[in-house]
Amino acid sequence: MKRFAPLLLGALLSLSPAYAQQTGEPDDIRNGLDQLGEGARTLLRGLMGTVDPEMRKLADALEAWDFEGLDIDDLGRYHPPEVLPNGDILIRRKTPRDTPMDGEIDL
Repeated sequence: MKRFAPLLLGALLSLSPAYAQQTGEPDDIRNGLDQLGEGARTLLRGLMGTVDPEMRKLADALEAWDFEGLDIDDLGRYHPPEVLPNGDILIRRKTPRDTPMDGEIDL
């Protein structure tokens, strides 16, 4: 969808000089704006036709995920995420674990 926004903006901007130079009647301008609006509506309907099925697939995939065992209270055990200068994101625990988790090696 991000690809189509610049195209729409470019089309609108390319038409603006033609309207500035036009010496026709106000009805001509209204008709042109109506046609431009109809074109924008058609473009957005086409985009929604493309995006809607993908969004439905994403919603179905999220419903299929098993969020059991995830408790919102667990978020209180962590500090807010930190973004390092190299782009890495650190999420630190407020209190370190005393024992390693299953399958984890204690160094």
